[in-house]
Amino acid sequence: MTDTTLPEGTGTSPVKAGMVRRLRTSMPLVIWCAVGWLAAMVLTAIFADLLRPHEITAMSLTQRMAPMGTPGYWLGTDDLGRDVLSRLIQSIRVSLVIAFGATIISAVFGTTLGFLAAQFRGWVENLVMALADFQAALPFMIMSLAVLAFFGTSMVLLVGLMGFYGWERYARIARGLAISASAQGYAGAVVQLGAKPSRVYLRHILPNVASTLIVSMTLTFPEIILMESGLSFLGLGVQPPQTSLGNMVGFGREYLTRAPWIMLAPSVVIVLTTLSISLLGDWLRDRLDPTIR
Repeated sequence: MTDTTLPEGTGTSPVKAGMVRRLRTSMPLVIWCAVGWLAAMVLTAIFADLLRPHEITAMSLTQRMAPMGTPGYWLGTDDLGRDVLSRLIQSIRVSLVIAFGATIISAVFGTTLGFLAAQFRGWVENLVMALADFQAALPFMIMSLAVLAFFGTSMVLLVGLMGFYGWERYARIARGLAISASAQGYAGAVVQLGAKPSRVYLRHILPNVASTLIVSMTLTFPEIILMESGLSFLGLGVQPPQTSLGNMVGFGREYLTRAPWIMLAPSVVIVLTTLSISLLGDWLRDRLDPTIR
């Protein structure tokens, strides 16, 4: 009989290797396209300084509102003669940094509170759930406008503020899944062996609920992109001379009839990025959720 186990120390189990193979072989074309687009966006954000053909503030008054396809300005220019492609590349970097940072903050903060509620129960659980209900009932856009108008705008404040968007979802999901997992035999067995609560949650419960939390992150990520775009569109997000996707859309709305490419380019990027993340999240949910299989 052939031994199907991997040599000790390889770091990969047969179950995990089989799951990776299934994920690779079962990905439909639309998911491959979504992954390719997201990879292109990430690479664009990483190598933005190398990819930009011009500085984002460089102006050429002789090339004002040059149409798409103009040599040297392939996505056209705005009313100040600034290269739309260069500004778009920088906007992708800024928007993705905000979205990634805020999503991670939201997931870590919400999951931690959910695990605390599941561990201590009682008044701790009631307090966490009350905060989650308050957050869910709070108009986040109005609160964001008030905070940014009062304290001013900065990248750190914007990322931190966006990081509080949607944390109650992670708290509810983590609490429910942790309580369910704790009621199962493996969590109780680990506790009987003397493991600390932190080890139980991080090493045993968290890996078993990670797929659901990852899907929640893929749902929150595009919402944060749209939220940041809305704030920048209203003039309280990323401030000039820096630029973001929402900032470009807000600026281009004044020239929609004369130079639509100023608004069209960032709008297409926003739509395709949020759509790709949503499609990838739905597919991961279908493939990783053991209850569906």
